[in-house]
Amino acid sequence: MSPERTADGRWIVVRGRRWRAADPELPEQVRAELQRHLGRARAAVRTGRAADDPDAVRAARRRVALAKHGLGERGEPWWEQDPDTRERRWTEALEALEAPDAAAEGLR
Repeated sequence: MSPERTADGRWIVVRGRRWRAADPELPEQVRAELQRHLGRARAAVRTGRAADDPDAVRAARRRVALAKHGLGERGEPWWEQDPDTRERRWTEALEALEAPDAAAEGLR
């Protein structure tokens, strides 16, 4: 079941709280990849907390922020961006999340 959306489609409503919706212009494959990275990053935050490893938590939170930025859920609102800026946002986020040095920093 999909969450409720506001009439303008810019926000979803979960338990009465409004959250920015992902960019509807994201290609489905890009959305899936960013969501995969987001899920892994959130799991890494939990693992880092359980291990009491602040460096791991910090790195994982950077990944969460990067994935959410790529999805359009953080940063400049996607509805205020032109199409080229929107595509650059998600492309740069994916490139950063999939970069070889991301694995070395625990960012994959």
